[in-house]
Amino acid sequence: MQTKQRKPFLERQNKLVSEKVLSLEAKAVEKYVPDRLLLLLLNALDRRASPKTIDGIIERLEKHLSPKTRTNLIAAADEYVPDTVANSRKISAIVAGVGKYIPDRIIPPESAENWSNLKVKFHIPTLLLRQGKYNPPGD
Repeated sequence: MQTKQRKPFLERQNKLVSEKVLSLEAKAVEKYVPDRLLLLLLNALDRRASPKTIDGIIERLEKHLSPKTRTNLIAAADEYVPDTVANSRKISAIVAGVGKYIPDRIIPPESAENWSNLKVKFHIPTLLLRQGKYNPPGD
C-alpha cells in the first residue's frame, strides 16, 4: 500500500525537478552559449570523432547499460523533458548532434515508440546507416 502512495509522489517530484532544473539549464544555454561555440563543438564532433571511436563508445554502452536501464532512461527522457527544453533551439541542436550517432540497434524493442518520440521532439536525424562495427576502407 505504501508503494502505491510513494510512486505518484516520486513521479510528481521527478516531474517538478526536471521541469525546474532542465528548464533553467535550457535557458542558461540559450542565453550564455554563443551560436559560434555550439557550431564549433558540433562540427568538431563530426570531424574528429572517428567511426571506430563512436562504435567503441556504443559497444561499451551496450555492454554496461542493460536493456532495462536503457528503456528506463529513454522513457524518463520522453516523459520528463519539458516542452520548454525541447523547444530550445540550442538544446535541440546538441541533442540532435549527439543523438544521430545512436544506432537503432541499441534501442530495446519496448522503447521503440519512446525513442521515436524523442527523435521527433529533438529533430534527431537518422543520419548514420552503419550496421555494426567499424570497417576500415579496403576491408
